[in-house]
Amino acid sequence: MSYKSNHSLSLAKPDAYHTSIKQKLFLAIGLLGLFMMGIALFNLNILSGWTLTLSLALMTLGIGGFAIDAYLNKPEGIKNDGVWFKSISSRGLWGWLTGVVLTLFYIVLYFYPQYLGLAKDGNENSGLVALFDPLSRLLNGGPASQWFVYGTLYTLAILAFGFKFLLKYRHNRYEQLRTYSVMFFQLAFAFLIPEFMSRLNSETFSLPYYDLKNIWPLNYYNFEQYRVDSFISAGNIGLGLLIFGIVSIFIITPILTYKYGKRWYCSWVCGCGGLAETAGDPFRHLSDKRQVAWKIERWVIHSVLVFVVLMTTAVIYTYLGYDSEKYWLTKDVFLLSVGCFLTLIFALTIIFKRQELGKDARYGAIGYFIIIILLIGFHYATNGTKLFLFEAETLRSAYGFLIGAIFSGVIGTGFYPIFGSRVWCRFGCPMAAILGFQQRMLSKFRITTNGGQCISCGNCSTYCEMGIDVRAYAQKGENIVRSSCVGCGICSAVCPRGVLKLENDSMKGRINSNDILLGNDVDLMDLINKK
Repeated sequence: MSYKSNHSLSLAKPDAYHTSIKQKLFLAIGLLGLFMMGIALFNLNILSGWTLTLSLALMTLGIGGFAIDAYLNKPEGIKNDGVWFKSISSRGLWGWLTGVVLTLFYIVLYFYPQYLGLAKDGNENSGLVALFDPLSRLLNGGPASQWFVYGTLYTLAILAFGFKFLLKYRHNRYEQLRTYSVMFFQLAFAFLIPEFMSRLNSETFSLPYYDLKNIWPLNYYNFEQYRVDSFISAGNIGLGLLIFGIVSIFIITPILTYKYGKRWYCSWVCGCGGLAETAGDPFRHLSDKRQVAWKIERWVIHSVLVFVVLMTTAVIYTYLGYDSEKYWLTKDVFLLSVGCFLTLIFALTIIFKRQELGKDARYGAIGYFIIIILLIGFHYATNGTKLFLFEAETLRSAYGFLIGAIFSGVIGTGFYPIFGSRVWCRFGCPMAAILGFQQRMLSKFRITTNGGQCISCGNCSTYCEMGIDVRAYAQKGENIVRSSCVGCGICSAVCPRGVLKLENDSMKGRINSNDILLGNDVDLMDLINKK
């Protein structure tokens, strides 16, 4: 395919970064579709049943057409697309406006859905929610909710911007495959299958809404009593789903993480990661690379994990009984099992893996472990009715508000243009914390580097959405094994020298701290023979 080359040598704002006439046209088409959807908020009678279809089609056409003109007129391969010269992707005016609009949308979605037209007390929907009623009835047989509206737009964003991502990284097979993967899992497992499952519900058979790819602790609500009762009452299908959820936590997840690292989920399956990689790709370079951000990240994300463990334990504890003759899983058996399991994990880590933990990580692990054990002991010592000093519902509500709504939605997604695309994955996602721990301690995954080839261009660090200073590792020829790394592979995709490679190898020599530059002061053949 032919393409136009631009030979501008300007350092301030090269002409090649200008938006073309075609791109402006497709941008206008996409905004027209968004405008049509927006006016539905005002309940205008001019809207018909085809308005939603036309609106979604225009937005898809706008994104697709923009991407085709932006990337197919350029050669394949590594390029600097001027992300720091564009207002929307460099925290300029358009970036802040986009962040504010997205944040306001999430606030309304979570806390004021009536302004979107959500009906109460059996009334009919109106406004934007009513616009989605025909599609909702087609898929699940009932009227739309604000979550159906959000799910539809979320899926559309991953599919449309996923197409844009495929064009941008069409030179890299790994990026192609994982993008197809997140598009498939979002469309099928997160959107269509749960809606079809809802259509099967009747007076004698009912399953709760279940995103099959969401695993605890992301679906922290999955073990609440009403959901467990619903699964059991649904017979073999419901029981199978409940067992699948438990098996996913203790068997499937550790095995896949051992073989492939956390990337199997965070970059290939997860919907949050899928949105970050597709719609959030233009903002990936905005992640904070400072060391202080890394230190805050480790404390915050593991604090969220401890919070969700305590909250889930308290919720399950509330609906268990004391009578061992009626139930094998009593309150005491469950609580002691949790304590023993956490003690085992802590002991194995400290005994066999303590050298792979930093000093603050060791102190943090010891501190959190002591707090949890003291809370359990205090409960038994005082014969208290409140586990962990609070009512289970209080813990559940606090977590749902602070983490489930404010962190993952309002800040995590709403502020893509300000904090980068993975702020939720870095600082708040408890699933990322668990997978990161497994990846650091027992996974075969690492990113290998060839320091002798590194030219210190900084592309890898710039485009790392997880805030990792990849160049520092590459310059030393050191393997990259970080809990936060999601294995997206962009650092490798934007490296002009082929320095970085994603590998699943043996555990031997996986983590090293050799402050050397491979190829300069070591015998490469000796290293190869040892490997």
